[in-house]
Amino acid sequence: MHIAIDVREACRLKRTGKGQWSYGFASELLRREIPLTFFTDRPLLTQWKPGRFGVKLLAPGLKWHLRALRELRRSHSGLYISPTSYLIPALLGRRIPCIPIIHDLIAFRKEPHEVRARFIERCTLGRVVRISPLLCTVSETTKHDLLERYPFLQPERIVPIYAGPQDEATEPHEHDGNTILCVGTLCPRKNQERLIRAYASLPSDLQTKFSLTLIGGRGWQDRGILKLLQKTPGVIWKGFVTDEEYRSLLHRCTIFALPSLYEGFGMPVLDALQRGIPVLLSDRGSLREVAGSAAVYVDPEDISSIRSGLQKLLTDRGLSDALGKRGPEEAKRFSWARTVDLFLAALTRVLP
Repeated sequence: MHIAIDVREACRLKRTGKGQWSYGFASELLRREIPLTFFTDRPLLTQWKPGRFGVKLLAPGLKWHLRALRELRRSHSGLYISPTSYLIPALLGRRIPCIPIIHDLIAFRKEPHEVRARFIERCTLGRVVRISPLLCTVSETTKHDLLERYPFLQPERIVPIYAGPQDEATEPHEHDGNTILCVGTLCPRKNQERLIRAYASLPSDLQTKFSLTLIGGRGWQDRGILKLLQKTPGVIWKGFVTDEEYRSLLHRCTIFALPSLYEGFGMPVLDALQRGIPVLLSDRGSLREVAGSAAVYVDPEDISSIRSGLQKLLTDRGLSDALGKRGPEEAKRFSWARTVDLFLAALTRVLP
C-alpha cells in the first residue's frame, strides 16, 4: 500500500496542535517499511532524510488543493491521508481511498471558534464522513461527538488513534518553584482570559511567589486577552517559542494549567504528564481521557473554580507530589508508535 499524506502543517516553522500531530504521525510513518509520498507547499524538514519518500512540492495558496487533487487523480494509486483539512477528502470522491484525521468537532459546538474554519468544516465534513472508508479520530471523545453529530455512522468505521508526546524520553522534572505554565494559541477556546482572572484573584502571597507564563502565538479574538495579560502583574506572555524553549519551560514550571473550553486531545498535557508536572485541566472534552487520575479538574467557565484548583496545586504539596507520580504512568498509554500501529491495524479491516 502506497500512502500519500498532506504534511503542510508539519513543515511550518510555527506548528500549532494539528501541525504537531501531523509531524509526529509522519515521522513515525517514516520508521516503517511503507512507500510514502509527502504532499507539501514548503520545503521539507531537514530531519526527514531524502530518499525515504516521494515529494510533491506544490505552490502554496488556495489553488494548492486543486493542484494536489490533479496530482492524486493523475498518478496516485494508493491511499491519501488528510490530517489537517477536509477539503481534499470532500472533493476527491471515492476513486482514491481518503482517510481524514478528525481532531475535534469544535465547528459544530457552542464554544467559540474562528469563523472561516467553522464555515469550511461545516460545509465539508458531512460529505467526508459519508464517502471515506475509515474515519480516524484523536480521542474517544471526538468519536463520541462524531456519532452524536452523524448518528447514521457505523461506530466500527470510526477508529480513535490518539497522539504521542513531543519526545520519546525526557529528563526528570526539576521545577523552579515559581512558574505556572499555560500552552496554547491565544483565543477564546483556550480560555486564557479566565485563567488570568483566576490567577489575579489568588491570595497576594501566591501571586508574589508564582508567575503565570503563557506561551503560544496570537490567534483570533485575542485583543481582550492581550490587554488583560499586559495589565495583570505577574503574567508573562512569551508568544510562540522554539521547541527547545518549550522543553526548558516545561522542565522548570511548577504546575501546568490548561482550563480550555474544549480539546480534541491536548498534546501539551501529555508532554506535562510525561515529565511528572502536576496539571490543572478543565473537565471538558478529551482532557480527562488523556490525564486520567493525574490532574485537578475544574469548571472552565467558573473563575472561582479555576482559582481554587490553582490554589490547591500551589499549596498542597502532598497533592502535587501524588499527581506528579501518576502523570508519567498515565502518559505511558500514548505514543506515536501506538498511534501508527492503531492506524495500520484499522486499514486492514476496511481496505483490500
